[in-house]
Amino acid sequence: MFFCSISGEPPQDPVISTKSGQVYERRLILKYITDNGTDPLTGEKLEESDLLTIKANPKTAPPRPAAATSTPALLHMLQNEWDALVLEVFALKQQYNSTRQELSYALYAQDAASRVIARLIRERDAAREALANVQATMGIAPASGAAEDVEMAEENGAQEGALPKEIVDQIDETQQNLSATRKKRKAPAGYTSTAEVKTFVATHTIPSLHLASPAGMTSLAVSRLNPSQFLTGGNDKIVQLYDRSTDKVLASLKGHTKKVNQVAFREHEGESTLVLSAGADKIAKIWAHDSASSEYIPKATIRTHKGELTGLVVHPTNSIFALSSLDKTYSLHELSNFTQVYRSAPGEDAFTSLAIHPDGALLALGTPSSKIQICDVRSGNIAASIMPPDASPFTVNSLSFSENGYHLLAPDSPSSVAIWDLRKMKTAHTIPLGEGFKVNKVLYDYSAQYLGVAGSEGIRVFAHKSWDELVRFEEAGDVSDIVFGEQGKEIWATSGREVRIWGLPA
Repeated sequence: MFFCSISGEPPQDPVISTKSGQVYERRLILKYITDNGTDPLTGEKLEESDLLTIKANPKTAPPRPAAATSTPALLHMLQNEWDALVLEVFALKQQYNSTRQELSYALYAQDAASRVIARLIRERDAAREALANVQATMGIAPASGAAEDVEMAEENGAQEGALPKEIVDQIDETQQNLSATRKKRKAPAGYTSTAEVKTFVATHTIPSLHLASPAGMTSLAVSRLNPSQFLTGGNDKIVQLYDRSTDKVLASLKGHTKKVNQVAFREHEGESTLVLSAGADKIAKIWAHDSASSEYIPKATIRTHKGELTGLVVHPTNSIFALSSLDKTYSLHELSNFTQVYRSAPGEDAFTSLAIHPDGALLALGTPSSKIQICDVRSGNIAASIMPPDASPFTVNSLSFSENGYHLLAPDSPSSVAIWDLRKMKTAHTIPLGEGFKVNKVLYDYSAQYLGVAGSEGIRVFAHKSWDELVRFEEAGDVSDIVFGEQGKEIWATSGREVRIWGLPA
């Protein structure tokens, strides 16, 4: 007779693992594989295809337990169940009474606090009146604003105003260096051609990332220095660092209390790699790679904003990064000491997406009212506001500048995208995607030859200028994020709990 290695009971549908040789109940091991993707005893990676059905003989019904073979035994079982039910009801009544007492105390405390506040306000007003009478008797004019409450300043860094001069100088220097070479730069030698993109096929799938509940990934970032490593942010509040070459999770970084909306690398020569994340819990977190332990250790938690964070971008200087939020503001933070150096004044609309110009002098902000704001990073002034003509209100949930800096890719409706010519501040072209397609992410590749759109019906890649559709991948289903790989030879995407990769056929 076989015994399940999980439950310790004879299995109804026994299977054996080809990895560990252990026997399991099929329904139990399948549920464990769905949640964890590994063998419960050895920890090895395990899939359903690794299970073999055991044909047990004789094929007879399993015997009843000894406790269920007689009427007295059955009555005893029912009595035990009834006793357990009565005890549970009693415990619930106790918990209910305790909760009522706590609520009564909380209401009493709130009422007492309100009375104390009212008394203090009366005493304050009486003191002000007495002071005014004394000043009038002595012929002293009351100080202006004496009867007004004091506005408390933000404790964490600057709130409004221009950036510090040293950071402005860095931005100017970076802009001059990049703009001098960027506009005339051609695609690197060996970069993927249009004909090659048309032949892309699915090459790799990494399944079972993050937890099964709540399932789903929201964001993706691929390392520039080590292209086999990538970051994902999930609905399970975790940031995962994965190595494709070894097929292992290198780090599961925790600290968020709600889903992670954005992730990013900061990779700069001579400095340790930083991992950044922004979440629906209104905070951004930063981890640094420790070369001694090869682990990522927490470095900072940014709590500047009062609304959900919707955008996270590392500036081309690699010395600051930007955050956008539903609280109608955006902010800039240093990466050396993680302090806030700028925060915009609240605008008219919440900010739902964020992108920084390749030169680093401008940033674009999407809103729920179809409007896109383009701001000067150095002064914080709004340089331009653009909006699709005659468009019904929709949320601009993704933005991407072309590498030459002349164009901005953005949705111009929930199911179409527009390419804005920033030299003329008007739409150069619009690409309809079909009524059933919901845009989740737009992205230009490094050469500005291609643009990708990810959404509810997979991925579509178009050629810049000709606007021809080069390839589409509908098998991915609902795709939340997309990244072009090194030399444009791969396309990475997140779909559910999977990271899918397309590239040239083998």
